[in-house]
Amino acid sequence: MKNVLIIGSTGQIGSELTMKLRNDIPEGSIVAGFIKGAEPKGELLESGPAEEVDVRDGARIAWIVDRYRIDTIYNLAALLSAVAERKPLAAWDIQMNGLLSILEVAREKGCAVFTPSSIGSFGPLTPHDGTPQDTIQRPLSMYGVTKVATELLSDYYFHKYGVDTRAVRFPGLISYETLPGGGTTDYAVEIFYAAVKGEEFVCPIGAGTFMDMMYMSDALKAATDIMNADPSRLVHRNAFNVTAMSFDPEILYHKIRERIPGFRMRYEVDPVRQAIANSWPDRMDDSCAREEWGWKPSFGLDEMVDDMILKLRLKFGYKM
Repeated sequence: MKNVLIIGSTGQIGSELTMKLRNDIPEGSIVAGFIKGAEPKGELLESGPAEEVDVRDGARIAWIVDRYRIDTIYNLAALLSAVAERKPLAAWDIQMNGLLSILEVAREKGCAVFTPSSIGSFGPLTPHDGTPQDTIQRPLSMYGVTKVATELLSDYYFHKYGVDTRAVRFPGLISYETLPGGGTTDYAVEIFYAAVKGEEFVCPIGAGTFMDMMYMSDALKAATDIMNADPSRLVHRNAFNVTAMSFDPEILYHKIRERIPGFRMRYEVDPVRQAIANSWPDRMDDSCAREEWGWKPSFGLDEMVDDMILKLRLKFGYKM
């Protein structure tokens, strides 16, 4: 990778990935693609080029690819699970028609493409403990349906046209930088904000609901490492299981209470999010990613909790 277009650059993953790539590839053009109403600000705007682009606008994408000699496209435009369930037609339009636009540009221009999948691509018939790389995928949410279709369409363009498509199945992502935007696993970020602010947390996911999670720095590492991997080693492409930890709300709550003893949490379960969470794996097997491109996370649960509390306290200007 040298010249990269990140579509969805102001989102939870995109904002941090854009800055990481600008730091990692200072000689390249890392273009922050955004939609109207979600313009980049501050360092994200000032540190490199930015272009307005709708993921469904193939002509605009092609123009940006030509202008900046883009060799890699990160397609991060999506409605997350809970939002997609409220707006299923919009989710299909953005996720599927947008992907098709990008893949057509990539086919014509010779770009590599990363479009993340998710634990949401699995369903209730999937083995939940040690979910294999290759297994049944019959999700019950629109978000999950689009993620399965994304994997299949990306593989199709690789086998049919030779487009260099690669992806990972992200678990829930935890970050202190950007607030999440409507995902089922968002509670695992929101709980830290409440704890650090001294507020009671109302948890929308029930006790005993285990889901895979990952700290954002590891997610960014996975997103870049897979695109830099030796293609001759890749047996799979779209998409690799990757994970770092698995916990339920009670485990996370007590880990935070060990650091912030006065913290309190109660449950008001959101039936939509809970139904989605119940259909997802408790713990994925990411051995294929480890074997084929050397995937290994750096943060476990305790390291993540320590760092989140530290970084949020610094962010809010609290005395240490």
